Amino acid sequence: MGSAHLSWLGHGHHSHDHAHSADDALRDSAAGIQAVKISLVVLGLTAVAQLAIVAASGSVGLFADTVHNFSDALTAVPLWIAFAMSRRAATRRYTYGFGRVEDLAGLFVVAMIAISALVAAVEAVRRLIDPVPLTHLAWVAAAGVVGFLGNEMVALYRIRVGNRIGSAVLRADGMHARADGLTSLAVVAGAIGAALGFPAADPIVGLVIACAIGVVLVFAARDVFGRLLDRVDPDLVDNAVAVLAARPGVRAVRRVRMRWVGHQLEADAELDVDPSLSLADAHTVAHGAEHELAHAIPKLGSVIVHAYPAHDAVLSS
Repeated sequence: MGSAHLSWLGHGHHSHDHAHSADDALRDSAAGIQAVKISLVVLGLTAVAQLAIVAASGSVGLFADTVHNFSDALTAVPLWIAFAMSRRAATRRYTYGFGRVEDLAGLFVVAMIAISALVAAVEAVRRLIDPVPLTHLAWVAAAGVVGFLGNEMVALYRIRVGNRIGSAVLRADGMHARADGLTSLAVVAGAIGAALGFPAADPIVGLVIACAIGVVLVFAARDVFGRLLDRVDPDLVDNAVAVLAARPGVRAVRRVRMRWVGHQLEADAELDVDPSLSLADAHTVAHGAEHELAHAIPKLGSVIVHAYPAHDAVLSS
């Protein structure tokens, strides 16, 4: 539960961390870990299937792409660590807990997407300058289809769970899987182009896919860096202001601030309340406002409400 401290002639605050919010945070972390585990298994099976195709075709190019997919599957490991660490309780040294580890892991995911875009672009340019004839076209296309389907399934799953639990890093990693799926799709398009007598289709499609991955990178980076810079949806703030302003005894809402820490929201608000209220009544107003806000805003794990006695200037404005 929270604690209350109110200095009525100056300002006061009431803070409260709901037990059910802590339980929700733990459940969301567990859901994130489960999503990472399932993704790791699916991507691992995808890479194994591609490896079987490599063994049947003997294609060196496919082997390189399969190794790439194995390494991408392992990006789930730092996310697993991040979700596990975010469940740790706050300490005297880390008094706000470890939720930010999840946001920092997002930087790793963004870096991996950037590397995927760069590798795709460099490889496409290299094949334009120095064309390499594709062989085992049917096997190449089959491996591309397997890679695309596996990555897209993981992308949809990660993004869906990320949206549900409010995890920017899980959404970003879903976009990473989608970028890898686009790369596999380029392999299919290149094989089809070569089969139709247009070998330049492979590098040209590769450049298009590199650009598409660049777009994915922009959206993922915006999400991840937005979290690190404490960006929130303005509708959340507007909703909080409306909820607080409607509380009995509240004359005005001075300020509301929110930020994401991992997949949980933190908020603090400053209210002008009726100056005729007693200390106990003002405490009740602060407590009621905090309680109402915690129930009105999804994923809100921590709330601090500061209560100020409203002055005549405020009342007349």
